[in-house]
Amino acid sequence: MCLILFANNAHPKYKLIVAANRDEFYERPTKPADYWEENPNILAGRDLEAGGTWLGITKQGRLSLLTNFRDLQNIKSDAPSRGHLVSDFLKSNISGQEYLNNISEEGELYNGFNIICGDWDNLHYYGNYQKGVHKIDAGVHGLSNALLDTHWPKVVKGIDNLKELMKQDKIDPDQLFELLYDDQKAADSQLPNTGVGYEMEKMLSPLFIKSERYGSRCSTVLLVDKNDNVTFIERTYNTSDFTFTKAAYQL
Repeated sequence: MCLILFANNAHPKYKLIVAANRDEFYERPTKPADYWEENPNILAGRDLEAGGTWLGITKQGRLSLLTNFRDLQNIKSDAPSRGHLVSDFLKSNISGQEYLNNISEEGELYNGFNIICGDWDNLHYYGNYQKGVHKIDAGVHGLSNALLDTHWPKVVKGIDNLKELMKQDKIDPDQLFELLYDDQKAADSQLPNTGVGYEMEKMLSPLFIKSERYGSRCSTVLLVDKNDNVTFIERTYNTSDFTFTKAAYQL
């Protein structure tokens, strides 16, 4: 998962609005979102290479989302899978804050990551490139491959567009998917410098990434209204022509 836009207690109808893109190498085997056979309380996609996930919820109202922190110069070849951080929280029964406090004690074992954990009413954030666990304030936020609310072009653009959609009384999921399917590259003057070189910075700069081997493979929209009614929709893209299949769930 490489872009998460979300509104936390910032809309009169919805407790939570999430619009997220998962970016990954096209050849990495993945299972689309569904209820897990061995744990049917969990609704999530699955990374079939390492077994974890990047975004998931439970029938009890637990939520976890993960992005990698971009630091290709300091990759540990023997680091544990970050996707299990998400699935382990969804399987647990402790609060998001307590869970993140626990994993922060061994955060240095992993390659760079950001993770959000909690329930519909309380969300906490931890990134292993900064200290401490932080409660997420009410408002509109963005998370990509740097720290929460870092002003990368895709994050700023995504937040601004989400705020515009939130002027509506009711959010149309298709409008959120349209927001996420923005493949316009950022201007050179706006590109961050993360040590990957100009060509890769440019390729990675849109909300929706398209390239020969790597890009946005699925998009997820999550809406939780004030009565805890949940809408979860995922689009999984065919990376040869970017047609998609859709799975929708109501909890």
